[in-house]
Amino acid sequence: MTAAEPVVAHQDRYPLPQPGAATDPVCGMSVDPASARHRAEHDGKSYFFCGTRCLERFSAEPKRFLAPKPAVAPAGARSWTCPMHPEVVRDTPGACPICGMALEPLQPSAADSEPNPELADMSRRFWLGLALSAPLLALTMAAHFRGTALYGFSASGPGVWLQLLLATPVVLWGGAPFFRRGWDSVVHGRLNMFTLIALGTGVTYAYSFGAALAPGLFPASFRMPEGGVPVYFEAAAVIVTLVLLGQMLELRARAQAGGAIRALLDLAPKQARIVRDDGSEAHIPLELVKPGDLLRVRPGEKVPVDGIVLEGRSAIDESMLTGEPLPVEKSPGDPVTGATVNTTGAFVIRAARVGSDTVLARVVAMVVAAQRSRAPIHGLADIVSGWFVPAVIAVAVTTFVAWSVWGPPPAMGFGLVNAIAVLIIACPCALGLATPMSIMVGTGRGAQAGVLVRNGEALELMEKLNTLVVDKTGTLTEGTPKLTQVIALGNIPESELLRLVASLERASEHPLAAALAEAAAALGIALAEASDFLAVPGKGVTGMVQGLRIAVGNAALLASLDIDTAALSAEADRLRQEGAGVMLAAVDGQPAGLLAVADQVKEGAAAALAALHDEGIRIIMLTGDSRTTAEAVARRLGIDEVIAEVLPEEKAGAIKQLQAEGRFVGMAGDGINDAPALAQAQIGIAMGTGADVAMESAAVTLIKGDLQGIVRARRLSRAVMRNIRQNLFFAFVFNALAVPIAAGILYPWFSILLNPMIASAAMSLSSVTVVTNALRLRRIRL
Repeated sequence: MTAAEPVVAHQDRYPLPQPGAATDPVCGMSVDPASARHRAEHDGKSYFFCGTRCLERFSAEPKRFLAPKPAVAPAGARSWTCPMHPEVVRDTPGACPICGMALEPLQPSAADSEPNPELADMSRRFWLGLALSAPLLALTMAAHFRGTALYGFSASGPGVWLQLLLATPVVLWGGAPFFRRGWDSVVHGRLNMFTLIALGTGVTYAYSFGAALAPGLFPASFRMPEGGVPVYFEAAAVIVTLVLLGQMLELRARAQAGGAIRALLDLAPKQARIVRDDGSEAHIPLELVKPGDLLRVRPGEKVPVDGIVLEGRSAIDESMLTGEPLPVEKSPGDPVTGATVNTTGAFVIRAARVGSDTVLARVVAMVVAAQRSRAPIHGLADIVSGWFVPAVIAVAVTTFVAWSVWGPPPAMGFGLVNAIAVLIIACPCALGLATPMSIMVGTGRGAQAGVLVRNGEALELMEKLNTLVVDKTGTLTEGTPKLTQVIALGNIPESELLRLVASLERASEHPLAAALAEAAAALGIALAEASDFLAVPGKGVTGMVQGLRIAVGNAALLASLDIDTAALSAEADRLRQEGAGVMLAAVDGQPAGLLAVADQVKEGAAAALAALHDEGIRIIMLTGDSRTTAEAVARRLGIDEVIAEVLPEEKAGAIKQLQAEGRFVGMAGDGINDAPALAQAQIGIAMGTGADVAMESAAVTLIKGDLQGIVRARRLSRAVMRNIRQNLFFAFVFNALAVPIAAGILYPWFSILLNPMIASAAMSLSSVTVVTNALRLRRIRL
């Protein structure tokens, strides 16, 4: 189709909405009620649908599709949150009122790849601080060496004023964000790392400022043996500069942690090619695409939104969604997913889901929600952090008093310096970042591998799994019956028997009929027209095909027609024991053979279950299917236990029974009937190819829908929890050792004191170390 084609051709192919048309509540397409083949009644009102799939989804969850849609936020409207305290949400960027850390976007966007204004601001302050504190530090260090031209200069009047001149811009301008955050922490009653930084640098600068302006006001305990009052301008300036460096490195590392989300967002194209009502085509921004719009996708382009193919054929690379490298053939009527790549032919789609409703947007939303969540292990860090800052302040005060009473001259000078070192080196930031940074990076890595984790708790619990309960249909098996065997009697060839039976079944609505028609098409068998079609409930179908009387169904159907099935019984029983559904066929009153149809086991299911068995996990099948079929599948896959012929409402009870036995249960399923069991299990695992309600009830969603994803989820859980424990161990050990050393506990034996500048460098390094360790999760093999 081109712009030169007449308008009528376009309208013939894609009818435009007419007055009085109804809207499909699932996909948003316009449907003519007069000619609609699919409809449903709900609460006394009729609803019309474009196809069977939309009707099935509506019938399963009518309230979901009839619920009022949330108002769309205006373009550019965003929220910001704290990586350590996700309960903090603000309309504008700024600092967290609890911990003082810079807020980051709640919902990342592709625009976040641009320079971070917070990072740019910290960088400006750092470079100015470095430019002034470096000569300040050199000046004070050189003044302590005899024989240099600057020896003793820093203690002289001009030297002190030069130090004041160099340090003031660094402390008052460069450190202004820390003083603001420190003050906010006092106002909100949430003492944090910036309380300690502001207190330490503020006291150091204020003391030095007073010593420079009015040294005569200081008592003898603050004076050096020669009578001068020491100043610590270089300590205040260098501490601020080092903290700025730490903030700059941390902001850069946190930006890298969100790289998985931005990589997902970058998958979506920025524009779509719309086919207008008059047949013309134009590029429009992706945000302007509406449900029902016709969009053309050319070779090499990305599919703009989720939709249905109306015209054309192609192979679609869906690896971004499923991880499967082989392209998937698409033809009219097939669904396509936004951000997948069209490889060969061109086609036209009707947009079904746009904006936040697309599969990609929902994946991003789930990953973001997981990154903002907390694992239960984070509660330990919260408890410690709540007492940490007041305890550090108490230790600093005790240090000052102890050195002032028992320290060498100048006793109060030593007390002040060591108290400042205690305030500066103690870093609750490393403790607070230990868990959320690992969860943020880990969930992003999981999303890249097709494992969507709803929250941090699921990551923590996944490694504790010792029992996995799996549904059969759609989880262990493909969920679609396939013809597996045709056995013909007498002189009728197997291909002819299939042709006759498939021709008759084509008029049937039974799911097995589609399997027969599909098998015939795959073999290139042309079907004939059937007449006198009759469906016998619970037994099968009969009819005429090219003058032959055909009967297909179970033994009861053939018995009612006085047809002897003894010749078929033994083979039929064998196939049923293997888990197949068996249809007996008769031609003109004589047994003609049988056809076996089975739901094929998913590729890779056996290997995945074997890997889980190797990890000591007990595998249980929980299904509503017959015990014979279930046990046949279980034997093929080496499943430990089968619970069959269970009603949907009984599945959650079976999970409860296992939990009562002390088992830590994970449930893997894909259907609406699995939702209660998924919610009941400690870990619910949904197949991404299944029902939406199942995914909403689960803690983990496997996008590709294969059980190998469970193995990957377990590896991810172990790696993330190991990383969190490493971070917490480092943070606890660092503070447990650093605070006593800063207080001067080693001085009586080794004459070692920790300079506040060294304390500042160590404090900044501790946070950067935690973030860097978390970033290692980006490289784990799943």
